[in-house]
Amino acid sequence: MSDMRLVVAGAGGRMGRTLIKAIAETPGLALSGALEDAKSPLIGQDSGQLSGLGNNGIALTTDGKDLIAKADGVIDFTVPKASVALAALTAGKVHIIGTTGHSADEEAKVKDAAKSAVIVKSGNMSLGVNLLAALTKRVAKTLGEEFDVEIFEMHHSKKIDAPSGTALLLGRSAAEGRGIDLAKRSHRGRDGETGARAIGSIGFASLRGGSVVGEHSVIFAGPAERIELIHRAEDRMIFARGALKAALWARGQKPGLYSMMDVLGLGDM
Repeated sequence: MSDMRLVVAGAGGRMGRTLIKAIAETPGLALSGALEDAKSPLIGQDSGQLSGLGNNGIALTTDGKDLIAKADGVIDFTVPKASVALAALTAGKVHIIGTTGHSADEEAKVKDAAKSAVIVKSGNMSLGVNLLAALTKRVAKTLGEEFDVEIFEMHHSKKIDAPSGTALLLGRSAAEGRGIDLAKRSHRGRDGETGARAIGSIGFASLRGGSVVGEHSVIFAGPAERIELIHRAEDRMIFARGALKAALWARGQKPGLYSMMDVLGLGDM
């Protein structure tokens, strides 16, 4: 089978540059295009040069429609609005979405696009985080409501959404384990006299600062004991490798909306 041709969306950003480097290091994959926002000052620059690889002859451009038409898939760590716009162009293609912070309406549009595209969407693409999510679901199912669930996350100062997509992924896993609706049982901020903690709620705490790639903890706090599941990301390359693994897996799938749990076979854990 020929190399899978991939377009990297947001190619000028930190994650985009990491993805371009990862594609160059991954057998069976080839970079076919580098897409960037029209307002970016990097338009026209060589994507390989920006990624520390030396010139690769693929310049950053704004023409997503043309790039995607010539490719097998898109790797997309951008912003919600851009992800939805890209999803509308990926019929018959693979679309890997690592973007977080989508509204309910945007989620619905991505789901609709998956009727004709193979879309893998996840709040986090790393193997470790998705294993953590599977463990979170199992522990939540095992422990009763006398164990309070709190999810802590910290990211770099440039991150624009909170709680992080990964924290929400972990929250959904805990809610599924408990058989509850996260939207109705989550608590995302405490300030002033909040009263006692609601039994059975899932709490979130978000910190932002410095250059932290990503740190997440799921805390099960019970009577006289506490269980903590922790994941610390030290390099963005773990997300890039996970996204590329998802792309290779998705190439042989039918149109639909998938998650990294499907890619890694962790759905039944």
